[in-house]
Amino acid sequence: MWIATRFDDIRAALSDPRLSADDRTPGFPIPNASGPDVAQAFIRMDDPEHIRLRRMLTGEFTVKQMERLRSPIQEQVDHFLEQMISQGPPADLVSAYAFPIPSMVISLLLGVPYEDHAFFQEHSATIVTADITQEQQQAAAAALAGYLHELLARKEREPADDLISRQLQRVTAGELSRESVVSNGITLLVAGHETTANMIALGTLALLENPEQLDRLRAADDPAVVANTAEELLRYLTIVQDGVLRVATENVTIGGQLVQAGESVLMSLPAGNRDPAFSADPDTFDPDRNTRGHLAFGYGTHQCLGQPLSRVELQIALPALLRRLPGLRLAVPLEQITFRNNTITFGPHRLPVAW
Repeated sequence: MWIATRFDDIRAALSDPRLSADDRTPGFPIPNASGPDVAQAFIRMDDPEHIRLRRMLTGEFTVKQMERLRSPIQEQVDHFLEQMISQGPPADLVSAYAFPIPSMVISLLLGVPYEDHAFFQEHSATIVTADITQEQQQAAAAALAGYLHELLARKEREPADDLISRQLQRVTAGELSRESVVSNGITLLVAGHETTANMIALGTLALLENPEQLDRLRAADDPAVVANTAEELLRYLTIVQDGVLRVATENVTIGGQLVQAGESVLMSLPAGNRDPAFSADPDTFDPDRNTRGHLAFGYGTHQCLGQPLSRVELQIALPALLRRLPGLRLAVPLEQITFRNNTITFGPHRLPVAW
């Protein structure tokens, strides 16, 4: 496997159609996690089929649509914040705040009952774990698929104003298969809470380690300051560690290096975002820097579909936490915090805090 670490090389590789995202392509570096019981995820397809399926979801995640969700997201943030406060310190920010918020939001968006969140969180975590067997990953995907097939049957009887109900309309129109709706649901459930949850937790920790920037965000009444801080956190942390993979379908040169057909390439997004050629003094957390074009959501045709939602959640969840709890602090020494290093996303297992 080749590893692309430079910003320009990653962008070039992710723009090159000779590098395939299809995990059924010979030489792809990881086995298909879906298994025989689940349709292939659109994020593991190449164009034109990838873009055809993606366009059926794009309208659900426009910036305009996500801005309309600000009020419902604020309600959920306030709810889980008050719940955590009522239980008193110390609290685990991961389980009490960081994970419930995106789980509830993606549940509302998809039309998945939130009371089932423990089920899909457990199986979603299994799917993105790197050091388990292919059989375990496929079993988790099959469990989620079975759940979603039952949900589809309920939505057919009682359609609602949610993404899955609208996807079912496309099934009726002959544009989409039921299996694709299920596969899309799995993809969105996994990506819709695992990534943002880790960003909320790790973003809080980064701010606690940078008190000047934390105070600035807490006091900010300018939406641009909040948005810039969230973007810099995305660049600075880049929690998708090693999930962006490709395989060459023919010989291709990247950054002066020949990658032969059948060889695979891993895009190190964290390294690319800390490339001095992209960002001066890249190891410093600086919300005033220009982060335009950062790689936290990938690049090219496969760039993260849900990035507008993730941005809105971060812009609401982090300031609300800091303003409601001005005395927020770690409840344990930093060196006692352990981190997930066996998944494609990076974040703390637990984040004990007090106030």
